[in-house]
Amino acid sequence: MFFHVLTLFPDMIMSGLDTSILKRAMERGIIRAQAVNIRDYTLDKHQKVDDYPYGGGAGMLMQAQPVYDCTMAVLSDIEKRREQDGLREAGKPTRVIYVTPQGKVFDQKMAEEFAKEEELIFLCGHYEGIDERVLEEVVTDYVSIGDYVLTGGELPAMVIIDAVSRLVPGVLNNDESAMTESFDQGLLEYPQYSRPGIWHDKEVPPILLSGDHKKVEEWRREQSILRTKERRPDLYEKWRNEHDRCQ
Repeated sequence: MFFHVLTLFPDMIMSGLDTSILKRAMERGIIRAQAVNIRDYTLDKHQKVDDYPYGGGAGMLMQAQPVYDCTMAVLSDIEKRREQDGLREAGKPTRVIYVTPQGKVFDQKMAEEFAKEEELIFLCGHYEGIDERVLEEVVTDYVSIGDYVLTGGELPAMVIIDAVSRLVPGVLNNDESAMTESFDQGLLEYPQYSRPGIWHDKEVPPILLSGDHKKVEEWRREQSILRTKERRPDLYEKWRNEHDRCQ
């Protein structure tokens, strides 16, 4: 998996990804990432990439030209590499994800969908956003990480990259962990415990010490259902409706 992030702050992206599990996955060549500076593609001698929006209003808007040229350059590099490597997907459109509060809210299902791609491009806006005309030409997916506004698209892009990377085979040491965490089967994850057996007068549930794997799995399933009902009733109702239909 190769992630391309188009941004005004490339150091922010690479420093954020150069840690923990993602760092190890990149060192092993399982995933790759590059941050491409949009300023490198502006025609302005002062590297200006923004201007006032037509119609007035507060703030500045990222201009179409540098965003378009940057995107086209990355898409061209991707296609050249595919052709040189003789890959079957040569000519296949690469998804360009614009992270914006106006997009579809990101979830685990979307992460699984993105994880099937060989390469993804993320476009990070700033200021008051990006000229609509270039978005219409290059963006394939509008994605939000929640109903709130951030200063730019870098943090959302890193959130999505992290979630997608965990689903790429080989990134996690234990592939099963990606399948048993929150939102698998539409439920939140069950509570977890480690040593010591008693901490602050709180004991580990005895069932987890029983050695009976079947009963442990039954307990975990029950706890997942109860936790989802308590903390995310919206997810619980969705899960219950789907579960009832399958009965």
